[in-house]
Amino acid sequence: MKRVTGIGGVFFKCQNPKAMKAWYKKHLGFDTNDYGTSFEWHQAEDATQKGSTQWCPFDEKTTYFEPSKKDFMINYRVEDLEKLVEVLKEEGVTILDEIESFDYGKFVHILDIEGNKIELWQP
Repeated sequence: MKRVTGIGGVFFKCQNPKAMKAWYKKHLGFDTNDYGTSFEWHQAEDATQKGSTQWCPFDEKTTYFEPSKKDFMINYRVEDLEKLVEVLKEEGVTILDEIESFDYGKFVHILDIEGNKIELWQP
């Protein structure tokens, strides 16, 4: 079973997300929207399959990254979230919530050994 297949997104805290998105748009050409920007790419195993990586600044007061005390969170793409969560539970990994499903995929949050919150996403 594959576990992580790529980076799904990079999320970080900042003082002014709106200004941060505007700066990246002006100076680095990011095509930003309310959620940041999404970089599209083609999968190595099958170039006909597209993927994406999300870049998103969050307000510095967000609680979304809790219980982690860090100013960032990484989202990793996975192939089979339900199966992976079962394996992670058996391995003693801290699972923070239940799997949630949306139109754009399934999500769950875990903690690494230093208490960093990680978001797992099955597109």
